[in-house]
Amino acid sequence: MASFIRAYNTALLRRPMLTQCTTAAVLFGAGDVIAQQAIEMKGASHEYARTARLTFYGAVIFGPIMTKWYQWLGDIKFKSPMKAIAVRVGLDQVVLSPVAVVFFFSSMTFIEGKGIEEAKKRVSAAYFPTLLRNWGVFLPTQIVNFAIVPAHLRFGVVGVVSLFWNSYLSYANANQVAATPVA
Repeated sequence: MASFIRAYNTALLRRPMLTQCTTAAVLFGAGDVIAQQAIEMKGASHEYARTARLTFYGAVIFGPIMTKWYQWLGDIKFKSPMKAIAVRVGLDQVVLSPVAVVFFFSSMTFIEGKGIEEAKKRVSAAYFPTLLRNWGVFLPTQIVNFAIVPAHLRFGVVGVVSLFWNSYLSYANANQVAATPVA
C-alpha cells in the first residue's frame, strides 16, 4: 500500500491533470456502482451505460475543471493562513459549488441524450436539496483540506469524500430521471 501511495503522489506531482482525471473517472464510476448495488440494490440489473456516463463525466468534465480549480485556489496568496483558508473555502463553496451542481445535472442530462428542457426540469428539482447536502459534506471537508493538506493532495482528499458523494449524486440523478414523466 505504501508503494502505491508513493507512486500516486509521484504521479500527482509529475502529471497532475492525467492523474486527477483518472482518479475522478475511477471515483465517479465507483460511486455509481455503490449507488446501484448498495443503495438501489440493482444486482444483475446494473445499468452499465449509467456507470459509463458517470465515469466519462469524471474523466472528461469534472477532472480537468477541478484540477485547474485547485491549482488556481492554491496560487492565491495571502499574508494570513486563516484568511487563505476562509477565502479558499468561501470561493469553493459559494462560487464553485452552486455552479457545479447545475453543471452536473445538466451535463448528465445531455450525456444521456436529452435536451435543454429536460435539463431545466432536472436542475430545478434537484438543485437546492443537492446544494444543501453538498455544503453539509464539503464545507467541513474543505476547511480541513485547505488548512492541513498539501496543495497537490487536495484533489485526492476531496476524491475520497467524493466517492460517497458521487454515490449520492448518481442516486439523486437516477431519481430525477425516474421522476420525469415520459412525453
